[in-house]
Amino acid sequence: MNKTIEAALNQQINAELHSAYTYLAMSAHFAEKDFDGFSTWMRMQAQEELAHAMKLYDYVLERGGHVALETVAAPAKKLGTPLKIFETALAHEKKITGMIHDLYELARKNKDYATENQLNWFVTEQVEEEDSAGRAVEQLKRAGDNMSALLMLDQQFGARSSE
Repeated sequence: MNKTIEAALNQQINAELHSAYTYLAMSAHFAEKDFDGFSTWMRMQAQEELAHAMKLYDYVLERGGHVALETVAAPAKKLGTPLKIFETALAHEKKITGMIHDLYELARKNKDYATENQLNWFVTEQVEEEDSAGRAVEQLKRAGDNMSALLMLDQQFGARSSE
C-alpha cells in the first residue's frame, strides 16, 4: 500500500473514532437532560461512526498496510441546546465529507483504484449522514423553544432504527 495513502487512511480512522467519541458525548449529554430519544439517536450515530472506522481499519490491514492508532481528541464539554448540538453534528459531518473527498482525490492522484473503489461507499454514506443531520436541524428549528414540540421530536428521534 502506498505510504501516503496509508497515512491518510490512518488519519481518517482517527477522525471516525473522534466522530464516535463526539456522538457518544452528545448522547450522554442528552441522557443527562432526560432527552432519551435524542440520546438514542446520538448513540446509534456513535455506533455507525465506530463501524466506519473499523471498515477503514480492516481495509488497511487487508491491503497489507499498518494501522497506526493515535490519540483521539476529546469531544467538546459544553454542548448547548438540542438545536445547537444537532447543528454541531451537521457541521461535523460536512467536515468529514470534505476529508473523504480529499482521500478520494489522493487515491485518484496515486492511481490507487482499490482505495478509490473502497471510498465510493464512504462518499455515498456521507450524503446520507448530512441528509439525516440536516433534517434533524430543520425539525429542531421549527420546534424552537416549544417544549411540547421538543418532547415530540425526542420521542420521534428515539424511534430511529439501525440503518
